Order: sequence, then structure tokens, then C-alpha cells
Amino acid sequence: MNRVVVVGAGPAGLAAALALRARELPVVLLEADPEHRERPGSRALFVHGETLALLDAMLPGLGTEISSYGLTWRTRRTLYRGREVYSRTFEPRSGPPPFTSLRQVDTERFLRAACERAGVEFVWDARVTDVRTTATGLSLSCADGREWDCAYAVAADGARSTVRGSLGIPMEGSRGEGFHVVVDVAEVPDAEPQLERVFHYEHPGVGGRTVMRVPFTGGFQVDLQCRDDDAQAEFGTEAAVREWLPAIAGEEYADCVLWVSTYRFLRKVAATFTDRHRRVLLVGEAAHLFPPFGARGMNSGIADAAAAAEAIATGSVEQFAQVRRSAALFNSAAAGAALDQLRPRRRIVRVRQRTAAALAPVLPWCGSWLEHAPYGPRHGAPAVAGRKY
Repeated sequence: MNRVVVVGAGPAGLAAALALRARELPVVLLEADPEHRERPGSRALFVHGETLALLDAMLPGLGTEISSYGLTWRTRRTLYRGREVYSRTFEPRSGPPPFTSLRQVDTERFLRAACERAGVEFVWDARVTDVRTTATGLSLSCADGREWDCAYAVAADGARSTVRGSLGIPMEGSRGEGFHVVVDVAEVPDAEPQLERVFHYEHPGVGGRTVMRVPFTGGFQVDLQCRDDDAQAEFGTEAAVREWLPAIAGEEYADCVLWVSTYRFLRKVAATFTDRHRRVLLVGEAAHLFPPFGARGMNSGIADAAAAAEAIATGSVEQFAQVRRSAALFNSAAAGAALDQLRPRRRIVRVRQRTAAALAPVLPWCGSWLEHAPYGPRHGAPAVAGRKY
């Protein structure tokens, strides 16, 4: 009965299980998918230095192991209608890297191996269907009839969290208009990797749509912002991507597409991060949904996980719920500010962008503003609020 059950084997769930084992608590991790599931696409690919430090605290050397595999680029560039308005290359530094970039499936692979070394018990094909809490513990029911009794549970079962739904906790927030296309592209064999993150306002090669290109180990990710009236079939299929990708990356990459997906900006935060008996703690996408710009999702989810383990070990669940929800609300507001720059509805925002681009050659701070604006505020929230790429 003293064991803790973690529901969901994504980054937040794996991190929660590992953090609980670091405190010598018995952990069972329930995952609805089979053990050898396939997880396509890069998805969350940017791991902050603060997150690497959190992982190192859970298992010494884990952050270093992940960053050694991942990629750390040193150049950031921003362009406006094809003209460079900002560029900065950072000098190499000693010590832990400020971030690393790798596919989420690789991050999960490292986390799962760390959990296995730490003694986490994995139960696959265990789809939770119901949760019942009391003042002294809780029970979870699975689709196959199995029941799990425990003292606490960490709900890390994603955006459609069954645990959160069973507890009747609503999500509050908004859904953005329009959609984005995200594409994983493999590096051309023997080509020199382009170790820079590039953001294009109104890229002329794709009809003035905004584009971001981010490298990761083995390739790079392209994010194309579509317009409200764009048809998904014209931009969001693999065949469509092969048509527009060469204008961004070069003809040699037309046949290097690995994965294509589309998404809409969601900014939602759970009304509370725990049940009324303070026995279930929500983390990651079970607790909040953010747009990918700013890398707030997975990073704040791992921060949630570390805080949840501490709260369970110290009996401070109420404080966890308050602090992590405060961080999520900050991230949601920051994402809203970023969205105002990425998909400007107000004419004044478009005028500011155009003016800043014109003045950037003589006023460098204008280029710096164009560089930073699409990621929203970076400071002010507790425990890894999220930074820019």
C-alpha cells in the first residue's frame, strides 16, 4: 500500500518514476501501450540545461548521458522576408551544456533505461479506466480487470488523460486558429550538418508563411505556420511537404522526409493539479498543454515530475499543486504572448515587426526583439517555466 503508481510512460511519467526511486519509494509504472510500441517523429526535441540538471539529480550522470547523445548548436538566426535581421554565435563553454536537442523517442529511451536500472516495475498493456480516491489511498482499475491499490498516484497519461477525466478535473484555456505542419528531415549522407536554429518571418519561398528550422541529432525539424484558410491537404501531407520543402531546405532534401504531422496551438491548464483527497498528482500533458514554441511542454512536465516526487516523499501535495499550477499558468500566458507574434491578429503587431525589420541593420536591438518575441517571456515562473530555442 506504500507504493506509488505512475500512469503513463512518456517523458513526464518516466521522470516521475525515476525521481520517486531516487527517494527509495517503491514504484509501479502502468502504460496503456505494449512494451515494444513505436513512437514516430521527433516531437519534443529540446531539453533545457535546467532539465538536464533535474535528471542528473534523479540519477547521477543521466543528464550528461543524454546531452552527449544530443546536439547543441551555437548559432541562432532570424530572417524577415528573406533578409537576415539577427544572427548570434555563442562561444563554446566548459561544463554542462545550456541545452541539448534530440528526438523525444531518444529521450524516452534514456529515461526508460535509467528507470530499469533504478528498479522501477513496468506493467505494459495496462490501460487505466477508472480511479477512486479516499483520504488514505486510492485504487486504479485497468481495462483487463486488474486493480491497483496504492498510497499515491502520478497521472502522466497525456492530453487525453483518463485519470484526470475520471477525477472530473476540467482543462481550462483556448484552442488557436489555423494549423502548423511539423516535418522531420534526415540529413543528407556525407553532408555537413547545419548547426544553427533559423527562424523566418514570412518566408518568400513558401508564400510568406513563417518557418522555423531546428537541428537535432540525425537531422532537423521544420515547422511551417499555415494560414487560417489553408487546406491541410495542400501543406500537411508527405506529398505536399515534398513540394514546398526544397524552397526552405534545398532540393537535396525533398526525398529525406521522415515524418509529417500537423498541430494547432492549445493553451490549456487543469483546474487543479490534484484530487480532493490529495492522492493523485497531475504532471505533464495530463496537467497542461502548451504550443511547442518555447519548449515549455516536456521541460515543464519533467519539472512537474520532480516536484511530484518531492511532494509525495514529504507530504506536501497541496504545495505541489499550487506551485506547479502557477508555473503552468505562467507558461500559458507566455505562450499567448508568443502566439500574438507568431499569428498576429492585431495590425499594430504586424507594423511593429515590419518596422523592426527595417531598422535592424542600424538598431541591433530591433533584430534582437524579432529574435526573441516568438517565444514569449522567459522568466518569472517557478521551476523551469521554459525558454526560447
